[in-house]
Amino acid sequence: MDLYAFLNQVQTEEEKEIIVSDRFRDRDGNVIPFKIRSLSQNELDDIVRRTSKVKMIKGLRVESVDPLEVSNRIVVAATIQPPFDDKTLCDHYGVLDPVSVPGKMLRPGEFNKLLDAISALSGYDEDAIERTEEDVKNS
Repeated sequence: MDLYAFLNQVQTEEEKEIIVSDRFRDRDGNVIPFKIRSLSQNELDDIVRRTSKVKMIKGLRVESVDPLEVSNRIVVAATIQPPFDDKTLCDHYGVLDPVSVPGKMLRPGEFNKLLDAISALSGYDEDAIERTEEDVKNS
C-alpha cells in the first residue's frame, strides 16, 4: 500500500470568513465577517480533556464533560477574528475568562451558526458522513 497521500496531506488547517450576524459593522456600516479556522483532532481532544471533571460517586470514579463549556472553548479556539481572548473584548464584556466572551457577545442563533461553521470546517459535515455510510453500504 502506498502511504504517500497519508504522509503528504494537502492542507491540514483551513480558514474561512462567515457572516454570523449583521449586528457587527465597521465604522462605515459594512457588515464584518468572523474569521474561523478548522480544529485538529488533537486540539479537540485537549479541549475535552480540559473540560473533563472527575467525581467519586459511591467509590466509583465518574468522569463528566460540560458540553456547553466544550462548545464555548471550541468557538474561542477556532475563531481568529474577533480574537475572543483580547483584553479589550474581555473588559468590554466584563469577563476575565475569554471563554465567557462569545456567550455575552452573541445571540444563541449567532453562536450556533458560528459553532456549526467551525464544525463543518473541521470535518463534521453531516451530508458527507451520510454519503460515506451510503458508499460503504453500496460497496
